[in-house]
Amino acid sequence: MKKNLRIVSVAAAALLAVAPVAATAMPVNAATTINADSAINANTNAKYDVDVTPSISAIAAVAKSDTMPAIPGSLTGSISASYNGKSYTANLPKDSGNATITDSNNNTAKPAELEADKAYTVTIPDVSFNFGSENAGKEITIGSANPNVTFTEKTGDQPASTVKVTLDQDGVAKLSSVQIKNVYAIDTTYNSNVNFYDVTTGATVTTGAVSIDADNQGQLNITSVVAAINSKYFAAQYDKKQLTNVTFDTETAVKDALKAQKIEVSSVGYFKAPHTFTVNVKATSNKNGKSATLPVTVTVPNVADPVVPSQSKTIMHNAYFYDKDAKRVGTDKVTRYNTVTVAMNTTKLANGISYYEVIENGKATGKYINADNIDGTKRTLKHNAYVYKTSKKRANKVVLKKGTEVTTYGGSYKFKNGQRYYKIGANTEKTYVKVANFE
Repeated sequence: MKKNLRIVSVAAAALLAVAPVAATAMPVNAATTINADSAINANTNAKYDVDVTPSISAIAAVAKSDTMPAIPGSLTGSISASYNGKSYTANLPKDSGNATITDSNNNTAKPAELEADKAYTVTIPDVSFNFGSENAGKEITIGSANPNVTFTEKTGDQPASTVKVTLDQDGVAKLSSVQIKNVYAIDTTYNSNVNFYDVTTGATVTTGAVSIDADNQGQLNITSVVAAINSKYFAAQYDKKQLTNVTFDTETAVKDALKAQKIEVSSVGYFKAPHTFTVNVKATSNKNGKSATLPVTVTVPNVADPVVPSQSKTIMHNAYFYDKDAKRVGTDKVTRYNTVTVAMNTTKLANGISYYEVIENGKATGKYINADNIDGTKRTLKHNAYVYKTSKKRANKVVLKKGTEVTTYGGSYKFKNGQRYYKIGANTEKTYVKVANFE
């Protein structure tokens, strides 16, 4: 039998959206419509123009017991359509509308009767995308980053991962249906956590490590990495004195790890092996939705660990560490006049300021120090200036003339007299010039 899933809330712009166009609430048996921004600039290099991502949440029915009343199952979710990182969503209110729910045997199911740890397919019919009449007649491709999502343009078509649709005279793309496979109903009464275990010892592990040799061209194949990880670790839930295995997709995890490091993979799975890389393997229970992630360090002993060129620099002003987004990392700092090993060149971070990346044991750390604390900044004096040792004592008899270019290091210091001074001179001597002389 069919059970309804209806969209009644806002559905907004999906493609090249700048200003979302709100959709009004729809009646009970209306088709699902997502209104899109009027402009269509299809990327010819993309697999599809519009990315459609349904998100379905299913709760399994719980039978009545001595300690608990019966709990009916339910099904809710949303459909989002996005382009270029912008996403706009329409909600699917609980158990209403006109969607079909089927199990692996193609039997239809009611939301109230959903069973735990069982895969269902949810089919939402009559889905439309409105791009406006100015786009009438254009051809677009609709797809999804989720491999469980497929589409049919016309009734009777076989579901496909992408469909090409010609917009009608009103600029509307009409689909016969959107299908979401492998929807699992969660058992809310099952509280067992997911853990990873060592295959040999049976011990619980929170991190992993495998070692694999590359071939004589310095290459590895994804299948070798997958086999090494799967032969050493498994995921499971412990309940009633027994372990129940939880499956995980190691191949996708390996591909994601290589993509994150911008390592190209051939069509048959070969890639140039780095000395080490980390694969984050995630296992999610189909029974209660709980998950665990195991970071596995993959080491390739016969591939040399590259050494980042570096240099030793003296810190001239106390310096904190920053991440790649120019956000301070912790409270540790390098105090002035100490040396630090950094990259050969500076890098401009998100705030437009130049930093040196800290190098440790020949490796980049992802920690950065403001280059101004090391190399200083050249400033031109607008007034004659004395060089001070303290707020009351001059460091020497030198008078720096107006128009002289002077290198200052780091931020200014506030002395006891309330005035601010810059450190000058690439040395450990107490030599300071008033900030006011540069203004």
